[in-house]
Amino acid sequence: MTKKIYLASPFFDDEQINRVKQVESALAANDTVASFFSPRLNQHEEFELFSEPWRQATYAGDVKAIESADVLVAVIDYEDNQVDPGTAWEFGYAVAKGIPVIVLKEKSGAVNLMMGVPLQAYFTNIEDIQHYNFDELKTVPFSGEIF
Repeated sequence: MTKKIYLASPFFDDEQINRVKQVESALAANDTVASFFSPRLNQHEEFELFSEPWRQATYAGDVKAIESADVLVAVIDYEDNQVDPGTAWEFGYAVAKGIPVIVLKEKSGAVNLMMGVPLQAYFTNIEDIQHYNFDELKTVPFSGEIF
């Protein structure tokens, strides 16, 4: 059995875009991943960016993709304690729907309580995502600093 993954991640600057591309590659190389949905790759280019039709299509498409996912992978590399609100919303929605969340945080620092407690597994290297068995969903708890 292989899983459908939703990839929640900010992609607003070059560093974030580079990281999410690497995670997309890691998911594509993982034998336990049947497919993944990355909002970065689903921008509804048929609509003008940030227009009302784009907003509605993006929101509806992302919600539908989360609801059809078996697992959500959340990249939570943020500056200081400033969590990306979109990623945080996607994370919380997945938890509310009973979808396991795998967290990737390459940068050092504390993790928000509301992300550190409900996660299924916590990783600090993209390679861990490539080799993680999404069928088994082994628990890897977060044990660092919480804010």
